[in-house]
Amino acid sequence: MFDPASLKYDPNGLIPAIAQDADGGEVLMMAWMNVESVARTLETGRVTYWSRSRQSFWVKGESSGHVQELVELRVDCDRDCLLVLVRQTGPACHTNRRSCFYTAVRDSGEVEIMAPTA
Repeated sequence: MFDPASLKYDPNGLIPAIAQDADGGEVLMMAWMNVESVARTLETGRVTYWSRSRQSFWVKGESSGHVQELVELRVDCDRDCLLVLVRQTGPACHTNRRSCFYTAVRDSGEVEIMAPTA
């Protein structure tokens, strides 16, 4: 049985979690998890993060309906970062975009490469 406490958390008890679309491979977002949010995610199948600004749990899609269904949780080689493979319903970003990574840095500066969904 996997023990979330076996992961390496930062001094604040957090670990970065990268959400990736399980089917298409697109990187959707990065957020933080703690021991309890990892455990809740594994127990419920609904991806649960730790909000640093609100200091509370955040179940993705709880208020927006833009749910992340857990497909698989992966641990990196150093055990200090997670890859969360998900099935995303609706946009992943709070700006109403599919991905939080919608700004590219190019020769001309920052370029918005993804518009919000209607």
